[in-house]
Amino acid sequence: MPKRNTESQPISSVLQEFLTGSKLEKGLNKVTVEAMWHQVMGPPITKYTKTLRWAPPVLHVYLSSSVLREELHYGKDKIIALMNQELGETLVESIIFK
Repeated sequence: MPKRNTESQPISSVLQEFLTGSKLEKGLNKVTVEAMWHQVMGPPITKYTKTLRWAPPVLHVYLSSSVLREELHYGKDKIIALMNQELGETLVESIIFK
């Protein structure tokens, strides 16, 4: 039976080690990216968002308005930068509007 580690560690490092070891990180990132879309874009655009699908590193956004889809397409780089800034890491490298 292995000995217990008696050194104190910050809970954040213990949780991070657990997440990477248990492969839960991808699922948590998916939920985080979807929540960040709604936070960054706000209620007016969220209202027209049908579904989101994140296939790392691409975010697929299904919209119910073709006019909004074209408008968002022009600001794609800014949206990606805002999302990654809020996430604190580069999880979204591209966005595809459908």
